[in-house]
Amino acid sequence: MTLNTREVDESLYSRQLYVLGKEAMLKMQLSNVLIIGLRGLGVEIAKNVALAGVKSLTVYDPITVTIQDLSSQFFLTEADLGKQRDQVSRDKLAELNSYVPVKVLDSLNDETILRDYQVVVATDTVNLENKVKLDNFCHQNDIKFIATETRGLFGNVFVDLGKEFTVLDPTGEEPRTGMVSDIEPDGTVTMLDDNRHGLEDGNYVKFSEVEGLDKLNDGSLHKVEVLGPFAFKIESVEKLGQYKKGGIFTEVKVPQKVSFKTLQESLNDPEYIFSDFSKFDRTAQLHLGFQALNQFMVRHQGQLPRPMNDEDANELVKLVKDLSAQEPAVLGGGDAEINENLIRELSYQARGDIPGIVAFFGGLVAQEVLKACSGKFSPLKQYMYSDSLESLPDPKEFPRNEETTKPINSRYDNQIAVFGLKFQQKVANSKVFLVGSGAIGCEMLKNWALMGLGSGSEGRIILTDNDSIEKSNLNRQFLFRPKDVGRNKSEVAADAVIAMNPDLKGKVEPKIDKIGPETESIFNDSFWQNLDFVTNALDNVDARTYVDRRCVFYRKPLLESGTLGTKGNTQVVIPGLTESYSSSRDPPEKSIPLCTLRSFPNKIDHTIAWAKSLFQGYFADAAENVNLYLSQPNFVDQTLKQSGDVKGILESVSDSLTNKPTTFEDCIRWARLEFEKKFNHDIKQLLYNFPKDAKTSNGEPFWSGAKRAPTPLVFDINNPDHFHFVVGGANLRAFNYGLAGDGIDPNVEQYKSVISAMEIPEFKPNVNLKIQVNDEDPDPNAGNSVDDELDILASSLPDPSTLTGFKMEPVDFEKDDDTNHHIEFIASCSNCRAQNYFIETADRQKTKFIAGRIIPAIATTTSLVTGIVNLELYKVVAGKKDIEQYRNGFVNLALPFFGFSEPIASPKAKYNDVTYDKIWDRFDIQGDIKLSELIKHFETKEGLEITMLSYGVSLLYASFFPPKKLKERLNLPISQLVKVVTKKELPSHVRTMILEICADDKEGEDVEVPFITVHL
Repeated sequence: MTLNTREVDESLYSRQLYVLGKEAMLKMQLSNVLIIGLRGLGVEIAKNVALAGVKSLTVYDPITVTIQDLSSQFFLTEADLGKQRDQVSRDKLAELNSYVPVKVLDSLNDETILRDYQVVVATDTVNLENKVKLDNFCHQNDIKFIATETRGLFGNVFVDLGKEFTVLDPTGEEPRTGMVSDIEPDGTVTMLDDNRHGLEDGNYVKFSEVEGLDKLNDGSLHKVEVLGPFAFKIESVEKLGQYKKGGIFTEVKVPQKVSFKTLQESLNDPEYIFSDFSKFDRTAQLHLGFQALNQFMVRHQGQLPRPMNDEDANELVKLVKDLSAQEPAVLGGGDAEINENLIRELSYQARGDIPGIVAFFGGLVAQEVLKACSGKFSPLKQYMYSDSLESLPDPKEFPRNEETTKPINSRYDNQIAVFGLKFQQKVANSKVFLVGSGAIGCEMLKNWALMGLGSGSEGRIILTDNDSIEKSNLNRQFLFRPKDVGRNKSEVAADAVIAMNPDLKGKVEPKIDKIGPETESIFNDSFWQNLDFVTNALDNVDARTYVDRRCVFYRKPLLESGTLGTKGNTQVVIPGLTESYSSSRDPPEKSIPLCTLRSFPNKIDHTIAWAKSLFQGYFADAAENVNLYLSQPNFVDQTLKQSGDVKGILESVSDSLTNKPTTFEDCIRWARLEFEKKFNHDIKQLLYNFPKDAKTSNGEPFWSGAKRAPTPLVFDINNPDHFHFVVGGANLRAFNYGLAGDGIDPNVEQYKSVISAMEIPEFKPNVNLKIQVNDEDPDPNAGNSVDDELDILASSLPDPSTLTGFKMEPVDFEKDDDTNHHIEFIASCSNCRAQNYFIETADRQKTKFIAGRIIPAIATTTSLVTGIVNLELYKVVAGKKDIEQYRNGFVNLALPFFGFSEPIASPKAKYNDVTYDKIWDRFDIQGDIKLSELIKHFETKEGLEITMLSYGVSLLYASFFPPKKLKERLNLPISQLVKVVTKKELPSHVRTMILEICADDKEGEDVEVPFITVHL
């Protein structure tokens, strides 16, 4: 790819494309970005911007590297001490993305050079006076300007995108669309079948396929007033005619103009975005506090206040009070008071540099850079301040004073300045398990290396990931480089962070084992019991749920997070305090009704799902069934006994074996005939059953509402979708049979020659075929395939002995290989069906996104979310027991929106007079106790009569068992009892057993109680 050709490397940017879109990506590839300052914050922004793919990245930071820089600057090592920060960082930034050249700027004094940049970012190495000058220059020259700094657990960002900035798409969400059931003369639009429209006041929509109000179909835009979830209003349509039926609305994103004030203008008149509404009152205080910090530095030759120094803190408080007197409107005027404790903390922490805060603002600011380049998403307007003071440990256990926070000439000095030496040692001696080393995992490990997590004599990091590195990972999993493609993620990630922080040598243990029940002999009792906490970096719910269950069982804190494009969420799970991850689940995905899929699609999602199902049936299921038929003597008998489409399975085996292609031309002929069958004959059959003028039993038109009357397609080799259906189908058929296809450059003349010589059969309706209209209706063809017919079909199959050595090659769907014809076939197949039903077609990128169930991802969100998790990590290490100190988070960088709340407390229950935690509590029994002793223990110690006891699905004891069975079991130890009942040996690694219990309380009432854990 070259920038001049304005192309996007989809193999590298595949996940990001679904966040930004191709147009935004192309705009970014025309943007030059300058970042001033390469301490931790600056390099975090630079990393994310480089991964995103701008035209060029220039950095400026001539300051020499000190040992303290290693607290948050992950590209620096001790070998770089004394060197220039920008020179050292340039080459490592350039490694991140071969499409983004990285340069070092010699000076900021040449305004001619500055005019070459579309975006300028000034970080915490630039003082306020110079930021004001730089912003004034940028504002006058239509250059976007962003200023940001972090100080300890505090940070801020300021955004100025100019006098008039155009936002092309404020949210980045897919345009909403829906089917209309009625449009009243006053412009009230009602949705079909109680489907929510999802619109908001001020949105714009256009209409199509409206009958009776034909002028509405001209593509004009109509402003929306929302009346409720199922209705909205546009202007009056009384003069346009009388609504008859039909209609589809589609949201249209209308560009918005936004105006920004300069930094100088906004200092006295700020506009805020709030990061945490529980800290609403802190924002204005910090607006003055950061200005006062700048004044302090001017007074002290660039020096920040000393850690925990009261003299410096008093001076900073005085400066803030003076500023408040000069700018009374900032705090609301009147009698507004300075929050002295807040300002003192800002002073105490000013020299701190915390990886979590750096990652949070680094992700946020990088996303604002991308918005400035592309016009995609709503920019931050204009200030945001944030802090995480609740991350500070208990001062009684971890004292913070001038002595405990003074520098010790180590790479952790900037964290010691905030948390104190004792807490830094606690961090270093933590034992943690990281599950997953993909995008979130890489960011997590980077932050851990910087903070020294697990680097102490007692510390340890165990990470596991059974995946290997692909090219598409390189766009956001920043520990990996092109040379690492194909290697194990966990091993490469471990090597990368050890190189980042040599203190981790011998402290990081990478594994390639999938976490789950099948690896409990590896991740056994002793493994879990030796951990301090667990962090998930997973991309699927099943694995998250499993780890959550393990953490609940072993009572280990769990840090959970996830991203979806510009959205991110974090959750902290604390034993005995919060609910667990599994306590709440997302609602299940809404499935497409089968009748809609088979016969009545009305949107592109339906046709893509249908095409993927056809792909699976043609090229995977058919080949697998053939192989089973040839390798298993009882395949036919087993198939005849099962429910489902038995006839279809046998027909696919018969067709695959009796119509074996011997040349690629045979594959072309097969694909052309399948086109005729699926897009012409099947549609004609549907219209034979339900003509376009068909009526329902109520006398209403059959083809109305969500049912769109189709039309058969006439094959046209010059129609790209028709042609690529045949190309994709022929090549995949050839793959099934081990024949050579024609690669990625089809010979059009060959296809024309083969197809033109074919005789295409005429359509003949099947008068006996009935078509199911609704999923809840019985299958009208059920029972049509009588046993005799199936027996005849089975007996007609070729004798497997005549096909010795023959085997088909099933296709394994792979979305990311553009040479394998998978997406080509599905996209063209979907679009052909869309043309049948007059549905707007989709390009391959959108088809790949839906068919491949791709999770959109971008490095900016990953960086920010990981930052939030690591701020919670400090609380976990500190062992905080106050639920109000923890935060669950949800963010959407597109808007931008930030929502933080304390976790939901774990539910409680009661038996007799005992209150217990329904998630975290259990009855712990030490030793392999006899059943009779267990029953007696609960009677005497808990006041509970055990009525039933089970191990998994096996019932060990019940009060209603006959005396003989009770006598046999009562004197058996629990492990022996389980062996007798299950008829299986306990695995050697099992040291604990979970027993479910039903019991009556002292009043003889059945009560819910915790489970029993027997520690063998």
